[in-house]
Amino acid sequence: MSLAKILWVDDEIDSLTSQIMFLENKGYEVATKTNGFDAVEYVKDNIVDVVLLDETMPGITGLQTLQQIKEQNNNLPVVLITKNEAENLMDEAIGSQISDYLIKPVNPNQVWLSLKKLIDNKRLVAEKTTAAYQQEFRSLFMTLNSNPDYNEWMDLYKKLVYWELEMKKSDSPEMQEVFQTQKQEANTEFFKFISRNYASWVAPKSTDGPIMSHTLLKYKVLPHLEKGTPLFFVLIDNLRFDQWKAIQHIFAESFRIHEEETFYAILPTATQYARNAIFAGMLPIDIEKNFPSQWKNDDEEGGKNLYEEEFLKAQLKKMGKGDLKFSYTKITNNHDGQKLVDNMHNFLQNDFNVIVYNFVDMLSHARTEMEVLKELAGDETSYRSITESWFEHSPLHQALKKIADKKMNMVVATDHGSTRVKTPAKVIGDKQTTANLRYKHGRNLNYEAKDVLAFRDPKEAGLPVPNVNSSFIFAKGDMFLCYPNNYNHFVNYYRNTFQHGGISLEEMIVPVIRMSNK
Repeated sequence: MSLAKILWVDDEIDSLTSQIMFLENKGYEVATKTNGFDAVEYVKDNIVDVVLLDETMPGITGLQTLQQIKEQNNNLPVVLITKNEAENLMDEAIGSQISDYLIKPVNPNQVWLSLKKLIDNKRLVAEKTTAAYQQEFRSLFMTLNSNPDYNEWMDLYKKLVYWELEMKKSDSPEMQEVFQTQKQEANTEFFKFISRNYASWVAPKSTDGPIMSHTLLKYKVLPHLEKGTPLFFVLIDNLRFDQWKAIQHIFAESFRIHEEETFYAILPTATQYARNAIFAGMLPIDIEKNFPSQWKNDDEEGGKNLYEEEFLKAQLKKMGKGDLKFSYTKITNNHDGQKLVDNMHNFLQNDFNVIVYNFVDMLSHARTEMEVLKELAGDETSYRSITESWFEHSPLHQALKKIADKKMNMVVATDHGSTRVKTPAKVIGDKQTTANLRYKHGRNLNYEAKDVLAFRDPKEAGLPVPNVNSSFIFAKGDMFLCYPNNYNHFVNYYRNTFQHGGISLEEMIVPVIRMSNK
């Protein structure tokens, strides 16, 4: 490791010789200056890792020096050394972005600790993260092999997301690789788990499944209706749990977060199935039965999510909440988003407000169409980062901030997640077969049984039967389903894009978060 370079600025620098020798023995290179002017000039022309800065010096003060150093290099850590513990000085120094402060007289160990914290922090965090994950690895592995139930799977996935985000602090490519392998193994086991249990969860009159799309409003949203307090249900389309973690801190600035939970999106993990199920409070097979003219199968013409408000109205009525004053707003472009911002105060008059926001979904679809998005969201890290940047500057964030100081409750959720696809799997079907890459339905489908979960009778999966002899197949893990014609072009075009509709932890175990005003 190259030596860290310290600049120590103090008008009585001669009295600090023993301290400087102590630091040099610890492996630091120390340059010294006796006033602020020289310090600022030195920073202009030399590489410095940390500045130790005396607060009271003749000429320009430490705080003035600090300001000029920050103008040269905003990211350079400065440690202020001061005799003066006055609160206003501290406030001003902290406001000017000092990295640490020490009170005179300082002893050598204090200075050394401060430097260690600033310079070695990243390396120490990375090492500690790697060591902690190595310990956790075994327990995650044991959980995976102990036949977890649906609650344990939700915990396991949360832990994996936690470690995925922690691992970003570690620079160790080997550990990242170990983690990726473990996540892949988790998805392999999760696929087996869903294959064994899904049909029983969605069977008529079933009571043994987790909370899923069609029971979400009943158990996770409507119980939080309070007389006189508006409840907002914000559904951000296609939001994975790790993407929620990326925007959580932005919500936490304005709202108090009470519960951070997950639920299971139904199959196919695609908008027209999962989102209709949320608002109707029914599985697709029952929506088709109860709303025959509104339900559209994949192979039928027309919009597939045009009747959510009608479905919601019927669900509220069925639950004895038909007289609720409610609003339903769907945002699919920036213009609608701006309208939402202007309209936000009017919603406070309602008991219940639903806001459906399509952005992440557009991103994942556009991502496959546009090379620029392939550059921007080439992996999970950049996908999270784009989501965070979008949300921070979005009309949705602006709109929510407008009501953050009003008495209100809010539930934020999604309809399904997405997964980065890497492994092509061949499927042969007739003309009627759907185009989705993570699930297909049609007659005479030909596929490798090990690559998919197949329902020869869609009713077993709670799904309508589009045609006689129609079956549904759902891709496992990171697979994407391709037709043999134009196969190589198709594979290269879609590999490493984010898709949804199939079976993976990322698509099926999704966030539902309860908050209120602070």
